[in-house]
Amino acid sequence: MFEVLQPPGWAKPSGYANGVAGRGKMIFVAGQIGWNEQCKFESDDLVEQIGQTLRNVADVLRAGGAASEHVVSMTWFLLDRKEYSARLKEIGVVYRGVMGRHFPAMTALQVSGLVEDRAKVEIQAIAMVPDQ
Repeated sequence: MFEVLQPPGWAKPSGYANGVAGRGKMIFVAGQIGWNEQCKFESDDLVEQIGQTLRNVADVLRAGGAASEHVVSMTWFLLDRKEYSARLKEIGVVYRGVMGRHFPAMTALQVSGLVEDRAKVEIQAIAMVPDQ
């Protein structure tokens, strides 16, 4: 459905793709955070917020007729890169539970703050539903 772009001689990335190419209907998912559909936080734990954030991304995708396997790019905004790095195994389990073993092009950034004070992560996504 998509072409993963892997330059010759480059080490294969783990958990993401260096690039993705495709053709189809584009869906742009605004930055989602770890609150529920009523804009209420149920946890202040980073991993739990990531799980909720990914479920929110998946809900928006479904509303547009897409699924996790259609995501071609994700940008993660994190408050604490050290906690993120220390909890990568837990995050991987949560990620695969929502997104499966689909690894789009990804960027992760540490930021000094997010608009919602309790948010520990924000994830923006771009999806492409292939032409029929």
